[in-house]
Amino acid sequence: MSAAVEIVSFGYLHAAPPVADLTIDLRHHFRDPHVSPELRYMTADDEPVRTAVLNTPGIRDLVDATATAVAAFGSGPSAGVVIVADGCAGGRHRAPTFARALAERLTAAGHHVSVVHRDLGKPVVQR
Repeated sequence: MSAAVEIVSFGYLHAAPPVADLTIDLRHHFRDPHVSPELRYMTADDEPVRTAVLNTPGIRDLVDATATAVAAFGSGPSAGVVIVADGCAGGRHRAPTFARALAERLTAAGHHVSVVHRDLGKPVVQR
């Protein structure tokens, strides 16, 4: 069964997480590309960032597990749009890369997916 899915990537350092059915916090379990000076000012629009994030152990498994959870939400008797929010520190690296990978996975499974990157275009948070 396919579901309508909205994925919102965001950065916890910019504002509170968006309201969602499922919120994925990528901050503590997955290495932040921000710590690499060569990646810091890049975003998920840049291939080196996407490669670094997607090659992080556990990320692809989390994409698959999240897709399974979305399907479960979508199959409920009063299912509407399933909203997934995924966040990292600044919203420029891990979260948008994860959101895109999840969207690809869900689209391939027949879901109708939209993606919003709330903080991708914001300046690098100095920390």
